[in-house]
Parts: sequence; C-alpha cells; structure tokens
Amino acid sequence: MKRQDLRNIAIIAHVDHGKTTLVDAMLRQSGVFRSNEQVVERVMDSNDLERERGITILAKNTSVMYEGVKINIVDTPGHADFGGEVERVLNMVDGVLLLVDAFEGPMPQTKYVLRKALEQKLKPIVVINKIDRPDERVADVVDEVLELFIELDADDEQLDFPVIYAAARDGIAKTTMEDESSSLEPLFKLLLEAIPAPVGEAEGPLQIMVTTLDYDEYVGRVAIGRVMRGKVVNGQAVAVLNGDTVTKARIGRLYTYEGLKRTEVKETGLGDIVAITGLESVNIGDTIADAENPEALPTINIDEPTLAMVFSVNNSPFAGREGQFVTSRHLRDRLFKEVETNVSLRVKETDTPDAFEVSGRGELHLSILIETMRREGYEFQVGKPEVIFKTINGQSCEPMEFLTIDVPQEYMGAVMESLGTRKAELVNMIELAGYLRMEFIIPARGLIGFRSEFLTNTKGNGIMHHIFNGYAPYKGDIPGRTRGALVAFENGETTAYGIHSVQDRGVMFVVPGQAVYQGMIIGENTRDMDMDVNPCKKKHVTNMRSSASDEALRLVSPRILSLEQALEYINKDELVEVTPKSIRLRKSVLDRQMRGRERKTSQG
Repeated sequence: MKRQDLRNIAIIAHVDHGKTTLVDAMLRQSGVFRSNEQVVERVMDSNDLERERGITILAKNTSVMYEGVKINIVDTPGHADFGGEVERVLNMVDGVLLLVDAFEGPMPQTKYVLRKALEQKLKPIVVINKIDRPDERVADVVDEVLELFIELDADDEQLDFPVIYAAARDGIAKTTMEDESSSLEPLFKLLLEAIPAPVGEAEGPLQIMVTTLDYDEYVGRVAIGRVMRGKVVNGQAVAVLNGDTVTKARIGRLYTYEGLKRTEVKETGLGDIVAITGLESVNIGDTIADAENPEALPTINIDEPTLAMVFSVNNSPFAGREGQFVTSRHLRDRLFKEVETNVSLRVKETDTPDAFEVSGRGELHLSILIETMRREGYEFQVGKPEVIFKTINGQSCEPMEFLTIDVPQEYMGAVMESLGTRKAELVNMIELAGYLRMEFIIPARGLIGFRSEFLTNTKGNGIMHHIFNGYAPYKGDIPGRTRGALVAFENGETTAYGIHSVQDRGVMFVVPGQAVYQGMIIGENTRDMDMDVNPCKKKHVTNMRSSASDEALRLVSPRILSLEQALEYINKDELVEVTPKSIRLRKSVLDRQMRGRERKTSQG
C-alpha cells in the first residue's frame, strides 16, 4: 500500500550551505508560525552550542503541511564528526534534498552524506542554494554535482535528478534561473512529485525502527523512529527487540511531529515518524514490534570511532572549587548516559576507577561533549587525543582523513610546507575564483593541532574541511609540538611584575591576578624544553627608589586558549583541566622534582 498523504525527506549538505535556514523558510511559508509570531533565526538549532557555532550537531525532526500532504523533514548535521547521526536518520526517509552552495559547489561532507543516501536508494532532489551570491557559478556547480553522482556510482534513476534553484534566506525557489518566483512553491510542488510516498503493509504486524533517542525530565526516554509496517496505538502492548533479547513493554504516550511541536495522537500508521514514551529499556537500532508477532528489522551500521582520549577525575590543587559534579561516580554516570543517545561514542573503564577512555569520531565530536559537560557543572581533566590503530592483514593501520583546503594563492607555500611534515599527500588541485582548492589524504593524527597552525599561516583567510577516508598502513612518525612549556613552580597569584620577568621567555597564557599552582602550564617556551618559572614573584620594596622604578610595566597580550586549542596543544605528559569557569593546562605530574626524576629515567 502507498500512503499518498505523507512524504519523508532528509535535508543533507555540507556545513554552512543553508540547510537549517531552508527549513526555517519552509516552516514560515507553510503557516507553522502565526503571522505576528516572533521567531528566532535557525529555529531548528535548539542547542546552545549549535546556536553559538552556527552548526547542527543533533538531527532534528519537524513537519509541514502542503496541499493536504504532511511532509516530515529531518535536518541533519553537516560535520563528519556527527556522521553517526546522519546514517541513522536516513533510515527514516524516502528521499533527500541535497543542498549545494552556488559558489562552493560539492564539498567533502556533501560527498559523504550523499554516498550514504545513494547506498540506501533514496530519491535525491538537488537544491542549488545561495543563487543570490554575487560570485555564484550555478552552471559549473550543476556539472560538478553530476560528476559527483557519477563518481559515487549512482544508478540511472538517481542520475536523472531534478534541480531547484533557491535563495533560502529570502524564501525563494525556482525551477530555472530565468523564472520569476517570490516563494518556495516550486520546491513544495517538486517534493510531492519527486519524493516517493511511503510503501508497505498498512495492516501487517507493527514494526518501528528506533533511530534517535531523546530524554525528557518528566517522562524519561523518548524513542523516535519510523513506522515501517502496521499501525501504532497509544497504550499498545509491544515487544522491544535488541538482537536476541525480547522485552515486553507498553507504549506510554504516542506523539507525531506537527511543525516544531510534538503532538500527542491516539494512533498513526505506516510511514509516519513517531516519538514514543514509556519504553525504558529501548536503545538506538532496536525494533519496536507487535507483542504477538515480534519481528526484528535489520540493525543500523555506524562508522567506528577514530580518536580516543582519557577523561579522569580532577586531582589538581584547585579541584572542587568551581564544579558541581566532581567525583568519579558523577563522571562515570554522565559518560555512560551520553553513550545511550550518542551512537558514535564509546566509553571504556580503565585500570583505575577514576579514569575512563572515551572514543569518538574526531576532535570536534569529543570537544562538543566536553563543552556540554562543563556547562552542566562537571569538573574533570582530559588527556591528549590519540588515534585508534587497527591491525588489518597483520599490518598496523591508522585512520586517514580526506582534507580539503581553500586558500588564496599567496598562502599555498606555507600550507604545503606545514602539511608535508604531517605526512599529507596532495591528490588534487583546482583553481577557483581567486582561490586554490587543494585536496589531501592525511593521517588523522596529522590533523591534531593543525587547525590553529593553519589559521595562523593563512592569516585567517583559509577554509579547511576533512572527512574520514578509511584505514591505511602506518605512515611513520609525525613531529609533535616543537616548543616546551613554561611551568609555574609554586602556588599563588600571578603578578604583573612576575609575568613581566617571565614574558621574554615565550608566549604567556595567563593574566595578572590569576590563581596558579605548581605544575600548571602558564605559557609556551621559545625553546624545545620545559622551563620552571615563577609568575607570582613580587617586587621587593627598598628604601632606595628612583623616580623611574615605579613605571607601569609593559605586558604583552597573553594567548588565551579555547577548549579545542588546548586539546590540540598538549603533549602526552600534559592534561587539560576543565571546569565550568576555567580551562587550565597542567603537567600530569605536578611536582617539579618528580618530573625531573622521570625525565632522567626516560633519558637514561
């Protein structure tokens, strides 16, 4: 049976190509908001971090009505680090809107999400967005998209994709560049024509694939998924299937999506996207099935993590001063709770009860988790990110990334030199208007710490994106940080005089009046070795004073590291102390003498 009153689509695109903005416009024009309602921009980015960074981290569901047909829309993340979200979401839909920037064209992430969509035989509609850009090159971009489809082995039906031209910010779509249009009407029409209606057994035994989990303070877990077969009724007895495990349960409340809201319904059927409460034992990838005839759906495959880091209880002299949750039990519970909804994440217990190994899809994936936890009041410390090696056919293999870099030509030399030492291999170079686009295959560990160096080398004019490219044999040693650290050797408060006496040794990370402790890293040395310094030194008062002795000290502006920069910066023998108010760098061993003994032992 076909359900003609329903369509399910996912919006896929590279970061910043306008997915969330397009959904905003579709919601506005379908009458979801009242005419006088105040609506924030990028209304789908509900998480604080998403709004600050302008990226989508979690997949979101919404729906619009057009000519009596309900269109369920899923807004997906564009970053490779959140690929686990994308893969699950594509199981809920029958077609995709592939958004491509009218100047930038298909980018690495476009390729990644499109490959997943084509593998699942989803029907694509290509939306060339931002056609109002003065530097648009629409005709070339359409050709590039076609080449991308061919490269990804699209079948004949997928290659015959319809194209829509849009300016999502203005809420305009048209079928040719010459058309006059003042709304998204052409896009809505095309959606109904091109995206297939859900097909399946409307009267068969129930099957729902759980693709996302949400959590609500009042009702507990909320399982979100698509009705693959049959119909689902409020209060119905069901079986939850996880591998060979079958758990009997009863549906608490049943919701569908109307606009941005979840609306409670008595029942719904084949093809609809639903949210269900009352199933405490449910996990992502489980099947919610008919209690009498439980049949499991195929499970979802998720890309494996490529990067790991150790989260441990904060044991610095400042432990417990700023955080609300500081014990190993707090840390353990929070990390294992995250695994329930964050499918690409893995958490393993270590030999000590105070430390946990957390593996994820990349630096961004892990730093978003760290940032979220510190905002929730957690205090802990993390070690240097390490890539996860695999043994394939008896050979040690490491994760490789496909790196795309757009830079003005004058910075090409500096970027190439920097990537050369990181074992990157140039595979393609294209000239765009005033820019060079270079494509590399690089070991994932070669990217750790590269972003900040890249921004410095290109004076902020470069753009970089990378995506997992598979495993390859170990490429050899990559030099780490070339400079040592300036380490405080006593507890106290920094003074302007103390910082002034140290600043010619290197770059400072602290300001006057800041509390520091022995073993805390307060700057970067100009040499390759660590140096113990005293930024808390006070000026001794004497009765012999010249008029010039009290001149204001000239302090160089310190470099204040963000969380990502701190994670990239540290060496293996260093940690980042993370609290709701501070990010501090420190040595793993705080005691100066013990560090000296360890250094001698390792050298000896």
